[in-house]
Amino acid sequence: MNLVILGLGYSASVFARRMIAAGWHVQGTVRSLEKATALRRDGIDASTFDARAAALEEAMPDLAQADALLVSIPPSGEGRDFPERLSGSFLQAADRLRWIGYLSTIGVYGDYGGAWIDETALCRPSSDRSRARLAAETSWQELGAKSNVPVVIFRLPGIYGPGRNALMALRQGTARRIVKAGQVFNRVHVEDVATALELSLKSDAASAVYNVTDDEPSAPQDVITFAAALLGIEPPPLIDFADAALSPMAASFYEESKRVCNGLIKRRLRFSPAFPSYREGLRDLRNKGEGTWGGAA
Repeated sequence: MNLVILGLGYSASVFARRMIAAGWHVQGTVRSLEKATALRRDGIDASTFDARAAALEEAMPDLAQADALLVSIPPSGEGRDFPERLSGSFLQAADRLRWIGYLSTIGVYGDYGGAWIDETALCRPSSDRSRARLAAETSWQELGAKSNVPVVIFRLPGIYGPGRNALMALRQGTARRIVKAGQVFNRVHVEDVATALELSLKSDAASAVYNVTDDEPSAPQDVITFAAALLGIEPPPLIDFADAALSPMAASFYEESKRVCNGLIKRRLRFSPAFPSYREGLRDLRNKGEGTWGGAA
């Protein structure tokens, strides 16, 4: 079986390695030759690709032999340009394709004042990047409908895992305990993202939208406090959001607060996160040496 991944980023690379271990051939794209070379050492047939290329169909990997396609390239512009420009070559290759996955964001929901929401919630994104994600979702769904290929949208929160977590932030001196009343975020461990993708790919494919999150939305400062306790160090001081002097990008995340439910993917695909909260995830990472001077960097 052949899997093509457009955009071998953090989550997609973990998924790629898992599918190779399961016997799949994985072809994927990255922006740099250096990263392509590194991924080839892991058995991934990686090549360079720029979704903004003028001759898009010539630059695309060969989809003719693909049984499945995962798209994790972030949208550009308003979010619809890439799938719409891809339609010619995509439709020609669609005879063999039986699954398309698209990695999106729970940011498409916008702000819900800390309330619990699921996939039935109205999408009212508040940032340009989330509006572009929502437009890209729609464009991929339309392309799949034209091609009679199921499209599964995975809406993800902040992703953490090896090399990218609160333990490492504390070690590197970049962790901050910023407090904003009522603020909560969902998170998800990268291995749980890979599990959700694998379950969907191996299921009787049907178009769907799934929230892939942990079970326990939490205040961001609590995560840093817990990570510091695992490392046996004092956490950084609490900083009020109004005094944090965040970049516009970082501040934009604090403009939205919601508790996102993952019940649908649990019911339909029997998804059971290995790391249902940040506590299990950080403990596992700490046990593997993350955040210690002798551990992962």
